[in-house]
Amino acid sequence: MSMRRLDTSQGDFDRRLDDLTRWQEDLDKDLTQRVTAIIEDVASRGDDAVLEYTARFDRLSAGSLAELEVSRQRQAAALERVAPAQRDALEYAADRIRRYHEHQTQHSWQYRDEAGNLLGQQITPLERAGIYVPGGKASYPSSVLMNALPARVAGVDEIIMVVPAPGGELNDLVLAAARIAEVDRVFTIGGAQAVAALAYGTQTVPAVDKIVGPGNIYVAAAKRQVFGRVGIDMVAGPSEILVICDGTTDPDWVAMDLFSQAEHDENAQSLLLCPDPAYLDRVSASVDRLLPGMERADIIRAALAGRGALIRTRDLAEAVAISNRLAPEHLELSVRAPDELLPLVRNAGAIFMGPYTSEALGDYCAGPNHVLPTARSARFSSPLGVYDFQKRSSLIMCSEQGVQVLGAVASTLARGEALTAHARSAEYRLTDRPEGQAAG
Repeated sequence: MSMRRLDTSQGDFDRRLDDLTRWQEDLDKDLTQRVTAIIEDVASRGDDAVLEYTARFDRLSAGSLAELEVSRQRQAAALERVAPAQRDALEYAADRIRRYHEHQTQHSWQYRDEAGNLLGQQITPLERAGIYVPGGKASYPSSVLMNALPARVAGVDEIIMVVPAPGGELNDLVLAAARIAEVDRVFTIGGAQAVAALAYGTQTVPAVDKIVGPGNIYVAAAKRQVFGRVGIDMVAGPSEILVICDGTTDPDWVAMDLFSQAEHDENAQSLLLCPDPAYLDRVSASVDRLLPGMERADIIRAALAGRGALIRTRDLAEAVAISNRLAPEHLELSVRAPDELLPLVRNAGAIFMGPYTSEALGDYCAGPNHVLPTARSARFSSPLGVYDFQKRSSLIMCSEQGVQVLGAVASTLARGEALTAHARSAEYRLTDRPEGQAAG
């Protein structure tokens, strides 16, 4: 195939780049209404509604929702069944992910000001978190680890996992990962009905405080609709990778890095930025030579043709400026001196530094979380982490001396806003009250 080529020196470059990278997942009205109906039904009828939708959409029938819960014994058995190499890899990845996220833990703090008032912040974990994991023939144990382990490190009391099992098909690797990550309860339900069950609770599935994890368009639409009743991590768009290269990395390596995101789905985006046109030619040749041998060649080809590009820039600094504009989910600095470019990077979900650091390492075992902002949302949001499962409460405790100053200031500001009850609430605690403001 011939990948799209862009050049920053072209007069219409900005327009062409915007057209290529624009992503807005339009949910049609019919789909939104169907999801709304499912959510309302589950909120109203609970277990019965979830069972009906699971039988209809996943071809999985059960007499009760309790029958669709996967016991810890079954999880443990799955862990024993997986190949030793796979078990070792899961446990190794889990250890690295856990240790990385332990560095993110926030702690409560407080101090006293000059008047003896205590001020501070109390950090508490969520009581219950819900994790959505795609299921069926697909196997995403890495999603289990990346979503459950930060919650566990944060101190969440209970982790509830939902994973669809179409036709009863459930992957052992997913269950093994749940066991390793110490997930408390696992239900084989999926789709909008699973999101609704987590958000509203049913007779069997407990309501959670936050829902995290990837899913299809119905799951994304459901997460949008339940946000506010519960927290959500994000509504993610297609996978993205942007590679900045100085022309020294093996072109086969870079081609495969572009493939690694393109194979997710036809809407994924893979971009390579480099000032050396001859190197772009070499990568293009590698793409053509390696693509036919890929198991998901059709998906990769569609993604590269639809939203991929090889982009010539004037220099590496311009490449970073374009990257900041696009705020990619994954940014590879595949250059000899990545430390020199790093200070220029403002917007990226995860930054992979140096030619030996493929994005795939971050997906599985490097340690940082692979749940990352997409569709330019890295401009204002961050990877999933421990902080997503902890809450901050402000602490205020006034001393008798301190309230004399704070109360007077609050009174003045409250009266300026014509909020008399606010003002008098503060004034009642003053030793010298304003004229006519006696207590009682």
